[in-house]
Amino acid sequence: MRPVIPYVTAALLFGLGVYGVLRRRNAVLVLMAVELMLNAVNLVLVTADTTVRAALPHSGQVFALFVIVLAAAEIGVGLAIVLQLYRLRASVTVDDVPLAERSPEGAAR
Repeated sequence: MRPVIPYVTAALLFGLGVYGVLRRRNAVLVLMAVELMLNAVNLVLVTADTTVRAALPHSGQVFALFVIVLAAAEIGVGLAIVLQLYRLRASVTVDDVPLAERSPEGAAR
């Protein structure tokens, strides 16, 4: 098997994910772009495991499984945050998220 094709595919997927994270304003689409990047990493791990025989057998597949578990946890927490943001602001655009807390004396002015 030629490992060039999966590596190029993974690079394209990762680049598409980075583009999605940097350009999208919708929080759900940003989470989907992060999932694309994680899947690209999984593709690299599995391809490296099949082409390079390391001292530990199937280590790339085990790391890919950990990445899948991490992605599932990230989606669970991320969607909970997005739903709470939608309940508070009635919008899921990333630009509307306040990054700094308001001080009590600043609110009284």
